Amino acid sequence: MIDDLQLIPSAVESLRAIKEKRPFTWDELHGFVPNVLNDIDLASGPCVSQSRLRLFGNPKESIRVTLYRDVHAWCPYCQKVWIWLEEKKIPYQVEKISMACYGQKETWYKKLVPNGMMPALKIDEHLYVESDDILEALETEFGVLTVSLNDPEALVLRQLERELFAQWCRWLCQPSRSKIDEKNRGASFKRVLSLVDDKLGTRNTGFFMDEFSSIDCCFLPFIERMAASLFYYKGFKVRDGEFKNISRWFDLLEERPAYRGTQSDFHTHCHDLPPQMGGCFETNEPEQMKCKNLVNGGPYFSVPDCHIKAPVDSSQLCLARVIRHKNSIMKQNPHRSGNIDEAFRCAMTFMITGVLILPPLDTASSLRYIRDRCCVPRDMSLHAARHFRHALDECARVLSSESGIPIPIKHRRDQEPFAFTLAKQES
Repeated sequence: MIDDLQLIPSAVESLRAIKEKRPFTWDELHGFVPNVLNDIDLASGPCVSQSRLRLFGNPKESIRVTLYRDVHAWCPYCQKVWIWLEEKKIPYQVEKISMACYGQKETWYKKLVPNGMMPALKIDEHLYVESDDILEALETEFGVLTVSLNDPEALVLRQLERELFAQWCRWLCQPSRSKIDEKNRGASFKRVLSLVDDKLGTRNTGFFMDEFSSIDCCFLPFIERMAASLFYYKGFKVRDGEFKNISRWFDLLEERPAYRGTQSDFHTHCHDLPPQMGGCFETNEPEQMKCKNLVNGGPYFSVPDCHIKAPVDSSQLCLARVIRHKNSIMKQNPHRSGNIDEAFRCAMTFMITGVLILPPLDTASSLRYIRDRCCVPRDMSLHAARHFRHALDECARVLSSESGIPIPIKHRRDQEPFAFTLAKQES
């Protein structure tokens, strides 16, 4: 692992800790993070969830748009608007609000939007709610993204997307009465998914239109969640299976920086969806259990949620994010082990060097709790999270095979954002 890193001078001296068989101190770990990762341009650099101001090289005075989206980047309707703004490079600022499934809705937001739904968006002083109405308002003000949402062909595709969404919910979120019922629900979903696959196959570009468009923005948040949830709960592959055009479409999306910045991973989606959707139901068949175990317990680099090659600095990016939030992460851990700081440093030392130093014996559950609550893209990128989960899991595995505290399915109050409020102003 060390051989893959471009070590900065202060890190070289820290390597003596390995000879002493002790984990790095946080100061020593900080030496492995290049300044470029501590000083990311959140306003005009690559799209990341932590940005609260996006300028794309324009002056701050050019901002006319405020996007109100959820803190954890779980909301698909928020993602739809978010990626549209990124693709059009419209300067905007971000206000983040809690979803009801993981926190108390902010009072100021309920005064602005009484029903508390997200996203909302302001253009100058005009407020818009409902994601489709927001995109239509943005089109009116800033021009279309390849094609108008009200183009006749676009309207047909939008209706197809809603039909696919309905069949997904019917299969995933309603318990089947029998194996035949389960099979029929799956077949109904696959029939509509085949229509989507056929539509993508009509264009040489691989997108729904001649270029990436608003229609792709409408489909992508939901097919991303379908791919994750159906793999985990049904053992079914949306991507890398029989639907070749959808697989190609995902490959093309992952080449786009705007999508990569908003993209989540299977682990995050599979555990954030149940409280949002009222439950997700498993088949309990061998293939489904195999897929579920892979997402939950790894090997995390084998989870089929991304094809693009990991950036060489993914582990260092992970480390930069961990160092920034380490105190809040440890404070929120319910195990309250006095040794969690040392165990956490053992995991980060392993992630950076590949050298496994035995963590304190009472910390396996603490490490697994942290592993299971990493959230993509809220906390870090998909590839960085793979490194993070792998390091925490390996350090826990040498101590015990016990499971961590189960992830709630009725709510996600284990993810309440208030503990991180001091660190959330990041731009």
